[in-house]
Amino acid sequence: MQTIWNRWLGRGGQGKSPQLTLPKLAGAAAASLALALGLSACQNVASFKPSSLVRVIDASYTAPAVNVYVANEMLAANIGQGIISNYGTLAPSAAALIKVTAATGGAALVTTTGTLLAGAQHSVFLTDNGASATGYVVTVLEDQNVAAASGRSAFRFLNQAPNTGAVDIYMVPGGSTLADTIPLVTALPVGGTAGYISFPAQTVAMVITPTGAGTAATTPKYTSSPIGLTGGEVRTVLILDTKLTSNPPVQVFTASDVN
Repeated sequence: MQTIWNRWLGRGGQGKSPQLTLPKLAGAAAASLALALGLSACQNVASFKPSSLVRVIDASYTAPAVNVYVANEMLAANIGQGIISNYGTLAPSAAALIKVTAATGGAALVTTTGTLLAGAQHSVFLTDNGASATGYVVTVLEDQNVAAASGRSAFRFLNQAPNTGAVDIYMVPGGSTLADTIPLVTALPVGGTAGYISFPAQTVAMVITPTGAGTAATTPKYTSSPIGLTGGEVRTVLILDTKLTSNPPVQVFTASDVN
């Protein structure tokens, strides 16, 4: 027993104080706990995957009010043409199942799969396509998820106006005229996407004209109210034909991607 006690003392039984005092034992225990927690945190960080933000853009002229499911989650309910939903949070997936049904129920109008990237923003884009078996097409767009540079704004344009055709798009600064302004987008075809296009942030009017019509005697297809931009804004603009009127011939729906 004495030998064991002497070994614990660490001094061969000379009766000196133990080398592992209570404060030292407490410090060693705290250090071990911190190390264990640190390793656990590192393992958690290594395995963590950011979510994917996903929304729905309905640009279909012929679909009824619809429900949209992504990865078996209802992302948008009872929406119609021109609706751009809020973003929902989903797990990243290399092949997320996307299903569109009538809001009243029944068989799926269209199903497909899409890639949802970790830490990214996406839009599930519903459009018409007479060449498809169902008449509907779903594509997954990757949205910009960082603010535009300081003092600038970034806009993306989706032309889904088949009666109007290809368009030119201007951002006319306050105090300027259409004739003085260079188009931001030219010859954007039906079904085409332009963006994200960066330009100086200021108060502007968005003007949409037929492609190649010139500006001298052009009647715009669409002219917005003044849009006050201060910098950092990222927007998606959906262009559709109007259903019942020709003045203006197109309607525009704008969604905030960032800021």
